[in-house]
Amino acid sequence: MNDRFLKACLRQSVDRTPVWFMRQAGRYMAEYQAIRRRHSILDVCKTPALAAEVTLQPIQRFQLDAAIIFADILLPLEAMGLNLEFVEGKGPVIDNPIRDEVSIVQLRPVDGDAFNYAGEAIRQALEALNDRVPLIGFAGAPFTLASYAIEGGSSRDYARTKQLMFSQPIVWHQLLSKLSAVVIEYLRVQSRAGAQAIQLFDSWVGCLSPGDYEEYVLPHVQGIFSALRVEGIPLIYFGTGTAGLLPLMRKAGSDVMGVDWRIRLDEGWAMVGHDVGIQGNLDPMVLFASEKEIERRVRDIMQQAAGRPGHIFNLGHGILPTTPLSSVEFAIDCVRRFSPDSQVVM
Repeated sequence: MNDRFLKACLRQSVDRTPVWFMRQAGRYMAEYQAIRRRHSILDVCKTPALAAEVTLQPIQRFQLDAAIIFADILLPLEAMGLNLEFVEGKGPVIDNPIRDEVSIVQLRPVDGDAFNYAGEAIRQALEALNDRVPLIGFAGAPFTLASYAIEGGSSRDYARTKQLMFSQPIVWHQLLSKLSAVVIEYLRVQSRAGAQAIQLFDSWVGCLSPGDYEEYVLPHVQGIFSALRVEGIPLIYFGTGTAGLLPLMRKAGSDVMGVDWRIRLDEGWAMVGHDVGIQGNLDPMVLFASEKEIERRVRDIMQQAAGRPGHIFNLGHGILPTTPLSSVEFAIDCVRRFSPDSQVVM
């Protein structure tokens, strides 16, 4: 197997810097669009053969060093009793959002059987990958799930979320404890089906101050990583807009910290410590620039990594829907060319 991604997660020596992209299986690919013309997002997520097929599409198209199972971070919320729908042009919508303590009490406890489709998708994807590259499983982190559940969808200011958090802290922690328990079950299913690494997406946690993150979020993320440590696979923690939170996020206990483009890679790595791996951090919008600019930006990130073990090249967030495939391919080629040992025969 091409295991340079797994080795980099553990800061072991690799022949070149591994690369994969968040949302690498998605709307920018014609193959994915063809499937989506016939099936909804939820249908693709819950049909193992379709989820496995979409997972492999970028691996068949590009020289990537890891696959990530096709799913959505909000699937655990649906299992808990929230009505999830993906609306064209609007994104995920929950029409029975959490508004009070009663709605939190009514959330269903969920065991691993609720996610059998996820385990089967991973098994089918692994069979199709045939040891070509490792497969990453993932889930949304408790704060990000809570923000969707409370706001009823995306938000700019997270007003309802913060109002609950600040005004009813006991209720808030009850909610995050419930969410954490379901996330653990969901990720255990993925790990035990064969996922070789796990990424926890805390996409919206950057809206918090360091003090609020430490008080209201960190203990729950620590609980998730502590529970998953026995699975014996690398753990990645990623959020956006988190430059001011990185030292605290490091305390959560992951093997790799993901950083976005709002902080230099070398500065972010220094903040979390070089005893942990780093993943990042090209601005996804750079993939719309000229090849000369893409090359310059990739080279800069590689120079910041300075050949230190533990760097996984990625974007600072997911690939955008209209991204040119040629730019994705060119960026991957740049990573290969600028890797410290890129001259090593593969």
